[in-house]
Amino acid sequence: MAKVKVQFVCQECGHDTPQWLGKCPGCEAWNSMVEETVGNSEIKTRYSPSSSGKPRPITEVDNLPVPRLATGVGEFDRVLGGGIVPGALILIGGDPGIGKSTMLLQVACSVSQAYGTVLYVSGEESAVQTKMRAERLNKLSDTLLIMTETNLEEIITAANRLKPALMIIDSIQTMFSSEIPSAPGSVGQVRESTGKLLRLAKESGIPIGIIGHVTKEGNIAGPRILEHMVDVVLYFEGDKSHAFRVLRAIKNRFGSTHESGIFSMEEDGLLEVKNPSGLLLSERPEKAPGSVVLACMEGVRPILIEIQALVSTTCFGMPRRMAAGFDYNRLILLMAVLEKRVGLMLTNQDAYVNAVGGIKITEPAADLAVILAVASSFRNISLDAETVVMGEVGLTGEVRMVSRVDLRISEAAKLGFKRFVVPAGNLAGLKVRKTELKIVGVSNVMEAMEAVFI
Repeated sequence: MAKVKVQFVCQECGHDTPQWLGKCPGCEAWNSMVEETVGNSEIKTRYSPSSSGKPRPITEVDNLPVPRLATGVGEFDRVLGGGIVPGALILIGGDPGIGKSTMLLQVACSVSQAYGTVLYVSGEESAVQTKMRAERLNKLSDTLLIMTETNLEEIITAANRLKPALMIIDSIQTMFSSEIPSAPGSVGQVRESTGKLLRLAKESGIPIGIIGHVTKEGNIAGPRILEHMVDVVLYFEGDKSHAFRVLRAIKNRFGSTHESGIFSMEEDGLLEVKNPSGLLLSERPEKAPGSVVLACMEGVRPILIEIQALVSTTCFGMPRRMAAGFDYNRLILLMAVLEKRVGLMLTNQDAYVNAVGGIKITEPAADLAVILAVASSFRNISLDAETVVMGEVGLTGEVRMVSRVDLRISEAAKLGFKRFVVPAGNLAGLKVRKTELKIVGVSNVMEAMEAVFI
């Protein structure tokens, strides 16, 4: 009788130990070690990305064009680099209820109407539930096939028989292989299931989209090797209380990782947002203190966002600092710069900063806009309605250069903005030379405040 081997595997990072530990040595997560049985199964199918194993000079490799499948969803194609590459394995993660299944169902229906059979495998919902969502989205097609199955061997058999133009797995945590004795969703099952889907995609040329759950920290659940195995990793982000959703590429072997797609969640599904700047600024108040327009970059796309700040005298011993859509620690740093370098007495003031529309801003070019919004609210002075601000702020109060200033200014000029406050270091390489635009270069925070508070 074969001896059964047992090990304890961390469900967060995949680290394994022969005995149970309260804290994972790999990722330092508590109570994440789960007992799993190690099987003796061997992977019989060996995948090689090339039919020829003989080494040859890279200059002699044929340059073959890679055809792409246009999904019919422009923002989705933009993030992928122009469409889905045959044989690609795409992993999509996001918070529960953010719209991952909705988006891929829309993509599956569009591809089925344009290219033929698409196989949508649901391990979380029944066929009736999936059809109800498709009817609500008005995405019904005779060539869109629904399969409710979690056994990976059955799914691979169906895919080899149907040869679909696209296959969707919803989700990878519900799939299991009979060759692995552990339960679905475990590290071993997720790793083995993804490996089998990878071999299927490369050997048959069927592109496969995988939906992955995320942990409470926002990372895709399962071993970290999961993201290394796939070709493309996409994150679907957004605040469920707002309509906007942002699709970002974290990894893309077939295109750039600087692209992003912006969607709006409506009653009939996810709609592409062609002009996010105009939509985000459509309800901007006029002559309101604490309101500043920021030109930021979402990937390689310029977007105008309204930064709002509210500063009021605190009634507590310790003033409050709150930020929505902006890094809290960065806000504390910038307020310290205002106190030390500008002389604003904010030690007894509550400060609240909000990026309107539920957009999360991560780039440092928003520093100057946040500082001016806080100063505007503190002094109760509004900025010019046609002014756009951008710039990174250092601890000494200097305003540092930012990237792609020309794109930011051009986007703002299309919406009627005529005055721009930019870092002085960006003036030398500026290509925008329109006479109707007034571009002001500033080297520190004091110069920026003098330029906007007239």
